[in-house]
Amino acid sequence: MPKKRRSSRGGGSATLSGLIILIIIGVYYFLTGNNTGGVFGSGTPTPVSAINTPTASLPTAVNASGAWWEVYFADPVTINNPANWQGSIEGRLIDKINAAQSSIHIASFEFNLTPVADALIAAKQRGVDVRWVTDDENGLEADGEPGHGQFARLKDAGIDVRSDSRSALMHNKFWIFDNQIVWTGSTNITENGIFKQNNNTIVIQSTALAAIYEREFQEMWDGQFGPTSPSTLDEQITNVNGSQIVVVFTSEDPAIEQAIIPIVKSATKSIRFMTFSYTDFPLAEAMIERSKNGVDVAGVFERVGSDTEASELKTLVCANVPARRDGNPSFLHHKVIVIDERIVVTGSMNYSTNAEESNDENVLIIDNADVARLYMQEFERVWDMGTDPELDTFACG
Repeated sequence: MPKKRRSSRGGGSATLSGLIILIIIGVYYFLTGNNTGGVFGSGTPTPVSAINTPTASLPTAVNASGAWWEVYFADPVTINNPANWQGSIEGRLIDKINAAQSSIHIASFEFNLTPVADALIAAKQRGVDVRWVTDDENGLEADGEPGHGQFARLKDAGIDVRSDSRSALMHNKFWIFDNQIVWTGSTNITENGIFKQNNNTIVIQSTALAAIYEREFQEMWDGQFGPTSPSTLDEQITNVNGSQIVVVFTSEDPAIEQAIIPIVKSATKSIRFMTFSYTDFPLAEAMIERSKNGVDVAGVFERVGSDTEASELKTLVCANVPARRDGNPSFLHHKVIVIDERIVVTGSMNYSTNAEESNDENVLIIDNADVARLYMQEFERVWDMGTDPELDTFACG
């Protein structure tokens, strides 16, 4: 059966149209630097080459930082013991918690790390405003399962934890510290997320970016979830030390078709992707079109589910786009696209209809060659561990 394009949500209003136009303008500015209509002010961006270049190399578990950003990758091959969390992503998160002075606002899907709970309780006791929004089923309801109970400990310490209470997922993984630092990426705050899966975390110091995430946090804190929650898309573009950053929150904001696909279509050199779930046919079509026009496209799919009819692995392989299945015996949990070794798309959102149209997710798109270099190195590590799919199982034709 031929695949269908995702149906668009009905009832498009003038407001939504205006937001879509604005994000298209934003993506154009993001890619070209042409400030159409003076929408984004008149400042002159600092060249990427002027930004502090990281000195650490990959593959290691937690690796490199610039003057205002940090990038961490889980390394389940060498850092896989939750008892030795100090050198892991968990340790870096606890460092951030311990340094917080005024507020820690969290929108995170799952949780089962006791050392993180201990650090949050200590922060609360020293007067930090600690609040957590989670998923109902995979967050609060799962807290009664073996190995959990951390949310109960937070509540006993006076920390307020709220959930979305709906069938779709509150799937975000972002933290905001002191209205200054944003922590996001694909990493759930769980033993599996940090010690077994392939995941990424990006941390950015920017009051402007923190304000964008704080607005979204407050919406969810007030009980506004999903496609009917308010959109502030026109306020979700910023520039941090010369690096353009666009943030998209689904399902109130268009993400794949209005933000990600236009950037993919702009690629002139290369596209690399690592994805837990990739079932979006228009995105696959955009990558195939770029491949046919000479762009070097390659990607890695999570093994589980990649052989289903919904997966776009067959679509890409049958179009002669190199793609592999992940070799991690646990999960490849990344949701990453790197364009032209310069633009990184990351966050909590899988490339699927549910993520786009139902869940609460965040996508961060950053134009920074140093950050992209690290994600490219992580891609090479994951690619080398992957396996080529068996072409005779696909029945291309």
